[in-house]
Amino acid sequence: MKLSEVLKNIKPLQVAGDMDVEICGVNIDSRRIGNGHLFISMKGTLADGHKFIGKAIDQGARAILCEDMPEELKAGVTYVQVPSTEDVAGRAATNFYGNPSTKLTLVGVTGTNGKTTIATLLYNMFRKMGHKCGLLSTVCNYIEDEAVPADHTTPDPIELNMLLARMVEAGCEYAFMECSSHAIAQKRIGGLTFAGGIFTNLTRDHLDYHKTFENYRNAKKAFFDALPKSAFAITNADDKNGMVMVQNTKATIKTYSTRSMADFKARIIECHFEGMYLDIDNHEVGVQFIGKFNVSNLLAVYASAVMLGQQPEDILLVMSTLHSVSGRLEPIRSPEGYTAIVDYAHTPDALANVLNAIHEVLDGKGKVVTVCGAGGNRDKGKRPLMAQEAVKQSDKVIITSDNPRFEEPQAIIDDMLAGLNAQQMKKVLCIVDRREAIRTACMLARKGDVVLIAGKGHEDYQEIKGVKHHFDDKEVVRDIFNG
Repeated sequence: MKLSEVLKNIKPLQVAGDMDVEICGVNIDSRRIGNGHLFISMKGTLADGHKFIGKAIDQGARAILCEDMPEELKAGVTYVQVPSTEDVAGRAATNFYGNPSTKLTLVGVTGTNGKTTIATLLYNMFRKMGHKCGLLSTVCNYIEDEAVPADHTTPDPIELNMLLARMVEAGCEYAFMECSSHAIAQKRIGGLTFAGGIFTNLTRDHLDYHKTFENYRNAKKAFFDALPKSAFAITNADDKNGMVMVQNTKATIKTYSTRSMADFKARIIECHFEGMYLDIDNHEVGVQFIGKFNVSNLLAVYASAVMLGQQPEDILLVMSTLHSVSGRLEPIRSPEGYTAIVDYAHTPDALANVLNAIHEVLDGKGKVVTVCGAGGNRDKGKRPLMAQEAVKQSDKVIITSDNPRFEEPQAIIDDMLAGLNAQQMKKVLCIVDRREAIRTACMLARKGDVVLIAGKGHEDYQEIKGVKHHFDDKEVVRDIFNG
């Protein structure tokens, strides 16, 4: 493809070189550059891509998209200067890969909690309905049956368009995608055409990156602001930011709620650890999920499927067969008669939701032992809040390590303990070794109790001093049960 076609609808400040040069690859990572590639030099949060222009040229780059023209311009290389490479990288990738998001039905899910569950359930549901689908999520990306490991919630714009192009090539009709606040703020989804967007909820998260809650909220809102008139915007009316998200959207707005008037409504009829019986828009359905927050997630899935043209009866039939996403409220029964639940909850709100769900089922008939921690090199402000939520709804809390990264595990635990008073501390044990923390929690549990192991869910590693060590909460629990 000619460089002029790759940069179609992108207005340069200046050009040095031939715009008709043939481009056979586009990249923002200089390490992936090959012969005939366009290198997009981005000013990232960790490094400035402009420093790697020379390396990219040495590896075969024929064109450079940049914000600052290099002092030395090499012969045979075309340089294109734009005001912001971040703003145009998505559009360049979309052009290069043939605008794949217009060749399938792309639905984005954003919010603090529930993104993975909703996107994955939609992917599983539409596949069960006989449609070819793709999934872009925190846990894993899928092109039909083919798993493509995920490093970020939302890939960079190049990888994203490449994956979407592969989905189109594989015959996918639908793609369901988590849209993180980072990805929206960094324009990683720029240039994509969405058929619909879903808002789950908004609570404190990623303030290490966004700095303020308003910045975080505005990043999410920008996704809905950019939806076209032909799209739908489904929002959670139970969240105080639900209507803020869609106040400037051009898309068709639909609401869902478990508490008030909305376009789509649901309530719990019965619940057990094996699942719930629900009323969704006056239809009764049994599902293999627990917790009020999962009622909201399932309602968002139902609403999306309706907006995508499926019949309510068909949706509910398939919904009754769906299972929860790996590491999301995943129960493991012990031989002693208590239940261990592994969940990804790593924000105060998510932890509160999971504990609420457990108490809804226990109904006062068992104790709760919670194992939790907080990630290193992330928002420190949520650490004391995590400890407070755990203590509020647990009979015993064991505070431990959860991906300390480059911080000292004990320092993170101390930050969590800072949120507790002397009375609350009576409920708390601190065990730095996560395996021992889980073992101790299981030793404390009796028949009918619940051990909640929160924070890592589907993750199969512990990140310590820049190294990922194999660690899977579910494996540890099963080893303990097998004695």
